[in-house]
Amino acid sequence: MGTVNFLFVFGIVASGVFYFVFKTRQFRTSHMFPIRKKMYASMAGSALGALLIFFGLNQILFFEGILTYVVAGIFIVFGGYVAIFNLKAKKHYKQFVEEERALNEN
Repeated sequence: MGTVNFLFVFGIVASGVFYFVFKTRQFRTSHMFPIRKKMYASMAGSALGALLIFFGLNQILFFEGILTYVVAGIFIVFGGYVAIFNLKAKKHYKQFVEEERALNEN
């Protein structure tokens, strides 16, 4: 149980760090690269979804009770939705990043 807890806590911390990194990249990217800003925003959203999933799984591991299971289930389902939606958005925006860079080279 200790190793599993360590993995979930590591997942929570790592996804929180990735969320912060990608949000920082989003805000620091020049306004001349709106597609890249959207790509970083979707990457941050994916990290946030992973954080919700890890948090829900961690709560199920430590606490018992129907309310905990319901709330953790909501976290896991919503986190999965957010992560999948943002991964698809990242895949969509990534197609256009190179084209956007080439257009702004001038």
